[in-house]
Amino acid sequence: MDLAINPFSSGTRLRDMIRAIRACKTAAEERAVVRRECAAIRAAISEGDQDYRHRNMAKLMFIHMLGYPTHFGQMECLKLIAAAGFPEKRIGYLGLMLLLDERQEVLMLVTNSLKQDLNHSNQFIVGLALCALGNICSAEMARDLAPEVERLLQNRDPNTKKKAALCSIRIVRKVPDLAENFMSAAASLLKEKHHGVLISAVQLCTELCKASTEALEYLRKNCLEGLVRILRDVSNSSYAPEYDVAGITDPFLHIRVLKLMRTLGQGDADCSEYINDILAQVSTKTESNKNAGNAILYECVETIMGIEATSGLRVLAINILGRFLSNRDNNIRYVALNMLMKAIAVDTQAVQRHRATILECVKDADVSIRKRALELVYLLVNDTNVKPLTKELVDYLEVSDQDFKEDLTAKICSIVEKFSQDKLWYLDQMFRVLSLAGNYVKDDVWHALVVLMSNASELQGYSVRSLYKALLACGEQESLVRVAVWCIGEYGEMLVNNISMLDMEEPITVTESDAVDAVEVVLKRYSADVTTRAMCLVSLLKLSSRFPPTSERIKEIVAQNKGNTVLELQQRSIEFSSIIQRHQSIKSSLLERMPVLDEANYLVKRAASTQATVSSVKSAPAVTPGGQPKLPNGVAKPPAAPLADLLDLSSDDTPVTTSAPTTAPNDFLQDLLGIDLTDSSPAGGAPSTSTDILMDLLSIGSTPVQNGPPTSNFIPPGIAETKPVAVTPQVVDLLDGLSSSTPLPDENAAYPTITAFQSATLRITFSFKKQPRKPQETTINATFTNLATTTFTDFVFQAAVPKFIQLRLDPASSSTLPASGNGSVTQSLSVTNNQHGQKPLAMRIRMSYKVNGEDRLEQGQISNFPAGL
Repeated sequence: MDLAINPFSSGTRLRDMIRAIRACKTAAEERAVVRRECAAIRAAISEGDQDYRHRNMAKLMFIHMLGYPTHFGQMECLKLIAAAGFPEKRIGYLGLMLLLDERQEVLMLVTNSLKQDLNHSNQFIVGLALCALGNICSAEMARDLAPEVERLLQNRDPNTKKKAALCSIRIVRKVPDLAENFMSAAASLLKEKHHGVLISAVQLCTELCKASTEALEYLRKNCLEGLVRILRDVSNSSYAPEYDVAGITDPFLHIRVLKLMRTLGQGDADCSEYINDILAQVSTKTESNKNAGNAILYECVETIMGIEATSGLRVLAINILGRFLSNRDNNIRYVALNMLMKAIAVDTQAVQRHRATILECVKDADVSIRKRALELVYLLVNDTNVKPLTKELVDYLEVSDQDFKEDLTAKICSIVEKFSQDKLWYLDQMFRVLSLAGNYVKDDVWHALVVLMSNASELQGYSVRSLYKALLACGEQESLVRVAVWCIGEYGEMLVNNISMLDMEEPITVTESDAVDAVEVVLKRYSADVTTRAMCLVSLLKLSSRFPPTSERIKEIVAQNKGNTVLELQQRSIEFSSIIQRHQSIKSSLLERMPVLDEANYLVKRAASTQATVSSVKSAPAVTPGGQPKLPNGVAKPPAAPLADLLDLSSDDTPVTTSAPTTAPNDFLQDLLGIDLTDSSPAGGAPSTSTDILMDLLSIGSTPVQNGPPTSNFIPPGIAETKPVAVTPQVVDLLDGLSSSTPLPDENAAYPTITAFQSATLRITFSFKKQPRKPQETTINATFTNLATTTFTDFVFQAAVPKFIQLRLDPASSSTLPASGNGSVTQSLSVTNNQHGQKPLAMRIRMSYKVNGEDRLEQGQISNFPAGL
């Protein structure tokens, strides 16, 4: 056949096919070329073409490397292996290693050919068989061919010995029971002079130690002397160009021998004592100005730390790591820090000598080195050095990168809490951390600080003055602001009157108006942070009792939040205004200082909460990398079993925390006060209002006259409800009674917007709309607002409902939530309550998003749906 006419015949050379494939300009052209070439190869296979079989196999291997299927050529590999010539066998074995693996049944057919080739007189054919067996050996093949490989370990040719040793490693890994067959042969190989054989033999010995305890004991008795000899010869050998790397003779053999010594000496005092001298010799003689020398030194240190070495040898090893820390190479410094973290458990005092160098690494430009050095410093802290180390870390906190502040702050807070013996020192350090990095301090840390200040009565004056000064200087640190506002509210009179002054303090002049000014500035600055604003309102309320002349001004500030869209702030504003304006008689007793908090009880609860958080993070599949795939908002998908289990909505029962529509108005008092307030009046009688109970409870006086109908649409048991009535909630003043609600016709029902979920970082509001003459169907418009200062990305909202409710989520308007409430994301939910009028709506929700690439997860239950849905 004329090749010019048919360029894709079986006689096409490999280089011509590669040239044709590389000339393709599109993937479609490449697929066409490969398809035509594969068709020509198939035709040649079916015709039994022997002349070009090896060429076709070479082309198939190239096609396989491009990712195209080549299974139809597997039998051709076996035919080439069975051929007599070396070129055919070479291509056949190469194809066998590339196109097949140990899981394919075709491999069973090649066992006999391998056995013949392992016994072949040509050492090159034996080498081909050993290479193939070392790459694709299965457990069955290992058992069948182990005797041949064991025999080849005693061959005179060093290349054959080397390949047989490497093949033996594969056999021992596949069938550990065969390890005992290779023990004596492996030990005898350590007497060889050829470095390739020695490296292979040392690696085989290492694998035997892992596979069998018996082999480990045998090699401890028979190999240590040989290993010491090898290491001494290599260390003291003169220049050998074939093994030289950067002026060091065969560093690869050095490292392999040191690793095997570590395995043999681990947990064995006699072996460790035998190799102590050679390890000291290698550690002192090896130069550290080249990378190869550093690699040997590092392996020496690993071996010294892994065996039962003497204390002097360990000090030598740690000093080597100290030299590594001064190296300019980042990788060397990093591995030294890693090794020192292991060494600190063995010899803390030796590591402490390098404390100054480690502290310098905390300030390194490389973020990986900074983090690793910080972890090491944390391990170095003890009762004697805690103060100087903490001072160094806090000083660096002031100039550290923003990305590193969070880790550094967490470690400093942990150190201060763990090692503080002096409350004043603890307060000083925490105040400074709050001033420098308050935005990175976790809530549980400043909660613990508040608990300590509550218990340290002699330091409360000092604390409030220090926090006031810090607030004026660093008002942008969120946690500092919260602690300072709380302190000013609790101990404001100590701030103004300079009570409980310490000897080292200088008096400061703060008027009552100045204290109120500080809280007012915070209230205005943190307009998007609900928690901080709520704390400010409480602080102002307490200051109105501490500083009576400022009551009118405080009342005006508090009243500004009466129209706030956040229900929590609106409610606080209305209630606090009422306390300031109308209830002077009880205000002083109501606004006394908080009782001393139980510090021990808080620490126990905090530890239990931390443990529960860690357990939930480990068990939650949604936040682990590679977990369930993330779906865009609104994709219709039935809840998966894990979600159903998580939300506990697998039954038709309404969750216990959901309020039924026929709940009496005093039920919330039952929950709040834990007392039985069930109406004892006969059926049909009007239920008593909760106003009387609150009046009696607070001793305010007589009950105001109620205007209009009774407080709620409560229907006593036994009387049928004629029509569901939607109730428009009025603002409730807990100190002035419950205002009456006016029933509205169901056809024109207006359902209020509710705050379905709110945390420190996220707020979700629901508004409702019903279709005419379809009372069981409700359209919910959800609005998501980001209260944090960082943008949320990949935002996904999920909801689960009981089986009697049908839920459909429409796609969200965006998957990105802007920071600080600058914009919001909306999403519609269509809900059908199949038991409308019998069971209320119930819903569990889960929100997942990313903050700076880190996965976050929040979840909650909505039980405040308006009645009638």
